[in-house]
Amino acid sequence: MSTHISSCFSGVKLFPFWLDRSDAPAVERELIGRTNADLVIVGGGFTGLWAAVQAKEMDPSLDVVVLEAGKVAYGASGRAGGIVSTSVMHGLPNAVRVFPNDLDALEQLGQENLDGFKQAVAHYGIEADIEWNGEMTVAVEERHLPQLREDYELHRRHGHNVVLLDREQVQAQLASPLYAGAMWSKDRSGTVHPAKMAWGLKAAALRLGVRLYELSPLTRLEDNNTSMVVHTPSGRVTTPRVLLGTGTANVGITDINRRVVQVRDHVLATDPLTDEQLARIGWHNRQGVYDTRTQLNYYRLTRDNRIIFGGLVSYHFNGNPNPAQDADERTYYRLGEVFRKTFPQLQDVSFSHAWGGPIDYCSRGAVFARPYFDGKVVYVAGYTGFGVAGSRFGARMGLNMLLDRDAPERHLDIARTGVSMIPPEPLRWLGAKITFHAFDGADDQGGWKRWWINGIKRLGFPM
Repeated sequence: MSTHISSCFSGVKLFPFWLDRSDAPAVERELIGRTNADLVIVGGGFTGLWAAVQAKEMDPSLDVVVLEAGKVAYGASGRAGGIVSTSVMHGLPNAVRVFPNDLDALEQLGQENLDGFKQAVAHYGIEADIEWNGEMTVAVEERHLPQLREDYELHRRHGHNVVLLDREQVQAQLASPLYAGAMWSKDRSGTVHPAKMAWGLKAAALRLGVRLYELSPLTRLEDNNTSMVVHTPSGRVTTPRVLLGTGTANVGITDINRRVVQVRDHVLATDPLTDEQLARIGWHNRQGVYDTRTQLNYYRLTRDNRIIFGGLVSYHFNGNPNPAQDADERTYYRLGEVFRKTFPQLQDVSFSHAWGGPIDYCSRGAVFARPYFDGKVVYVAGYTGFGVAGSRFGARMGLNMLLDRDAPERHLDIARTGVSMIPPEPLRWLGAKITFHAFDGADDQGGWKRWWINGIKRLGFPM
């Protein structure tokens, strides 16, 4: 590893940029004692907060309790890249793979979800630095262009406002020597400050009368036949319904751990770019960006013109939620090297923050809702990296299932079919290690790495 890369981390904070704010809202008190509620939501991230807000919108008389193990936004929601996408299915190509019979209906639901997202932001006055500038998929090699064109044609057939850019045109949008072309999707997508979004939803929920308890981790779910008792270290809530928006956290239901696995994403934030530095790369339209590397990277600009640059996914045994590597500056050097190759004209830009965060990976690569305890509990997860806006849809799907409300998605495979099980440890760890090793270098080296990745795809896992 070059000395120059390590020097660019000299002042780095190993903490999420989004959460490094003095204006974070006050923490709500923990749950102490016994109480009752019409609905308990476990998890104070995007899924839980969207569920709380939408439950009160559906029925303002509902007594809703939200239990958050730590502080709102300090889990996956406050560690995301913050790119907002229309898709509720991890993109159209994944939807073709998993839900070929429901594409038009799911596209409509995705559009309605983003429209509802926008309306909620306006209605509740949420200030989250949202920019609706679209998203770009950039081809980092010439040989990726045929697949990019296929994706473009697929989006066109389904009514998306997309533009296919050649090398010269993409360089005019965002200059990198790697880019051979791009697809720019212009509508219903952009970027958001994820922590401010979560905090805005928290404020909205409180204004609607939701009872929110932070520092109140779930310790046990108790089934009393007609009701559930949700236990925390210092309290408990008796309720007829529980929605679990806990991502990959262990909630004591063995079946969940068989279907969702935590992988770790890694993210860098640069120091704010000066006007002159920003001019070197252009990016006048400020789109959120995904590239076509097998080990995908994504990036976007913040309001103060930092570049948020994410990728370098890893797995730790048993889905360790706090791996020591996240607190080691050297973990992020390789991601820094990728940043330098992507933007070599920014050699004088240093990194201010570096952090890791969980992704709730599932076999179909799209959110699912699954009932437990005879339908009194519904678990929602599996966004596989597309949860910033998809969480609103996931929360609604979970609520409709939990409250037995007729809704369009309940007639589709996304709600009617489940997700397949992922092999247990140590096979899970071994398979993940081989897969992520294959990701590194697969584009350049091919060989067994490409063979392995194609094999995993054929087994039905999203890559």
